[in-house]
Parts: sequence; C-alpha cells; structure tokens
Amino acid sequence: MQENLQELMRHLNQSGKRLSKSHKKIAEYILENYSKAVYMTASTLGEKVGVSESTVVRFAVAMGYEGYPEMQKALQELVRHWLTAVQRFEMAVDIAPGEVLGTVLNEDMQNIKTTIEEIDKSAFDDAVQKISDARNLYVMGLRSAAPIAQFLCYYLNFIFDNVRIVSEASGDVFEQISRINEEDLLFAISFPRYSTRTLEAMNFARNRGATVVGLTDGPMSPISQASTICLTARTNMASFVDSMAAPLSVINALIVALGLRHQEELGEHFQLMEGIWDEYRVYVGRDKE
Repeated sequence: MQENLQELMRHLNQSGKRLSKSHKKIAEYILENYSKAVYMTASTLGEKVGVSESTVVRFAVAMGYEGYPEMQKALQELVRHWLTAVQRFEMAVDIAPGEVLGTVLNEDMQNIKTTIEEIDKSAFDDAVQKISDARNLYVMGLRSAAPIAQFLCYYLNFIFDNVRIVSEASGDVFEQISRINEEDLLFAISFPRYSTRTLEAMNFARNRGATVVGLTDGPMSPISQASTICLTARTNMASFVDSMAAPLSVINALIVALGLRHQEELGEHFQLMEGIWDEYRVYVGRDKE
C-alpha cells in the first residue's frame, strides 16, 4: 500500500512544487482517502477538506494540470486499478437510496459517451478483419467478464463455426488453448480488478504466434499491454459492481460489423435456424393452424 501512495503522490504533484498550507491539506486528504476522494467533485472535495472549491481548482493547476477535471481523470486512471472489493463497496454507501437508480444509469450513459469519444476506430476495424480471418476463435472472459464472453460467443456461433469459449467452468484454461497457433485468435476480456489467469493466457497465446484482441478499460491496463489489438470501454462505477454497459455496447458493435461482413451466409444460416426453432418450439409464438 505504501508503494501505491508513493506512486499516487508522484502522479499528483507533476509540477514538483512545494505545497502551500491549504494545498498540503488537500493532498493529504486525497492520499488518506484516495478510494473516495478521486471520485469527488471539486466542490465536494473542498467541503471535506475545509477549503473553497476555487482553492481545489487552483491546487490542480499548481500540480501541473490544466484544471481539476484533468487531474481527477489522471488519478482515477491510477487508483481504480488498486481498489479492493471492500473499498469499492464503501464508495457505494455514500449514494442515497433514492438516488441509486439515477446515479447508476447516469454512470452507464457517461461510460458509453466516453467510450465513443476514446475508442480507436481503426483498432475496431482491424479487430473485425482479424476475427474474420482467423481459423479458430477463442473467446475468454473470467469472473465478472464471463457473462460478456458468453454473450459474444453466443452470437459469434451464428456467424462462424470455429468459435470456442474459454472458461474456468470448462477446466484449466491452458488445456483449452493448448493448440492455439499463428492461424488462430484469442479474444480476451478483463476489467479491474484484472484477472491474472486471463493475462497469463494472453501471453501464452502471443508466444504461440496467435493474434490477441483485448477488451479492457484503458491504455494503463495490463490487458492492453498484452494485446496485439486492444479495444477499450469505460467501466467507471462508484460501487463494488462493474459497469458493463459500455463493454457490452462495443461487443454489440463487433457482432453487427461481423454480421454485415458475412451477411449472405448469415442470412442463409438464420433461415435454417428459424425452421429448427419453429419445429422444436424453442421460442414462444403462435400455434400452428
């Protein structure tokens, strides 16, 4: 933890200047309460410390940032990688019960908005091409990322016949990707707190020559460093639960893009599937006359 605080202080004081008395109070509060402080508005942080909002803004400028939003964003990028489940839960208790629905939905909307602004569109197009070209597709998402991986795999199976889910439920992950090679692709999904096993599998796949497409929350993520191609989606949430609205939107976009690239064969496949679904009453519908 001490190393984390030292790193936070280095990021906090980019200017290297000595702090005034009021600025030192702000810095000390952030260091002692970083799991909550970096998600506070300038006004709220000022109230907690006992200084004005304008003092907090001047503090950010003194630290070498253009303003408070830039400093806050930089610190959030750093801090969210460290947060334990306990710390994330403690953040949630500050939300008033009557504000939960609006707070969570607004967080999700902001995450999607930020993702639209930040995602690398050329990387997205490259991922679509690499997925289309792969001999075998391995989709991996462990822990909280597992449902998203399953969702992606479900729809990819309509488009391709070479899709394999990599999950802890199916046994050791390395056994499941043991035959991966340069003709294959591993699509790996992980968000804070990052899965060690996912990262190890990505490195294994790259060492075998496979293309590795990562979906994670930003360039500071270790998943980004292990990827051949990296797609990013924001998951910020002032709670112990991950906000998966933006990652799922990126997954939806990938599925649509891949479907359009393979629309002729996909259309034929759906014609076949509709007959099967109808015959075996897979979905609720009108009874046949």
